Amino acid sequence: MAVPPAVAIRALTAPSPDLQGLVLGPLAGGAGLDRLVRSPHLQKTGLALAGFHEYLRAGRILILGESEVQFLASRSASERLAIAERLATADLPAIVVTAGLTPAAELLAACERTGLPVLGTETPTGTAMARLNARLDLLLAERVLMHGVLVDLLGLGVLILGESGIGKSECALELVSRGHRLVADDVVELRRRAESFVEGTGPEATRFFMEVRGLGLIDVQAIYGVSAVCPTKTVGLVVQLERWDRGHDHERLGLDDHWHDVAGVRVPLVRMPVGPGRSVATLVEVAARNELLKAQGYHGARALADRLDAARPGEPR
Repeated sequence: MAVPPAVAIRALTAPSPDLQGLVLGPLAGGAGLDRLVRSPHLQKTGLALAGFHEYLRAGRILILGESEVQFLASRSASERLAIAERLATADLPAIVVTAGLTPAAELLAACERTGLPVLGTETPTGTAMARLNARLDLLLAERVLMHGVLVDLLGLGVLILGESGIGKSECALELVSRGHRLVADDVVELRRRAESFVEGTGPEATRFFMEVRGLGLIDVQAIYGVSAVCPTKTVGLVVQLERWDRGHDHERLGLDDHWHDVAGVRVPLVRMPVGPGRSVATLVEVAARNELLKAQGYHGARALADRLDAARPGEPR
């Protein structure tokens, strides 16, 4: 289930480790803090203040640094008022004023009237833009909710999928008891970052809780400690649990690579049949170790196939 990426400006005023110390406080337009921003790209264009309106991009946060604030201060009162009205009525989610600067009173008054949030920070312009852009990039990343379990196995994020009741949570619980870490159970929130990887986490309200049939809901962090959980992890392997079917030709050699689409990113896939006498947790752990070896350039199945080819009768041994 895809969730359209959007975030309220109010979320940027809340403390977050992603902001790396960047503090944004409202200077005006507090009534508009629920305005939504849908683009992670910022704009800092003095040309728009000088009358070149086409350089003002709708839907993007506008940054006012020292040059923009000084430009406004140097204009006449009537010019400042005209520029302020133009900005206050533009399709902007917010204006951010950096380096502890105080913008023109006309701009603050106009934005207060139209409900356009003006946020201030003491952080220098370049640093503020970098940290704010990183925060928006995270918040506005493509987000998908999936039914499954995400665990951290030896540094590899393994997303375990399968039909309800097949044993995903029990498998994850056994892995946690072996020293691995739980990221999310039941609902996994996946965010696409850049073009090549997806990060997974659990919904904040139910994070690190697990439903185990016969036990009910358990708090994994409270039972096993903080070392047994991980807040977020990049997905590096998908394990699809399937009912054992004697009539189905399950993978025997492992020579071919398979892939699963996760939020538009191809992730290695292993289909794991579940049946009596099979330790699913052990098999998932081995699948993770095998994938780590592949990432280092060693493909065990292909190495054996090459060895057998080289040892055929009539060929040098």
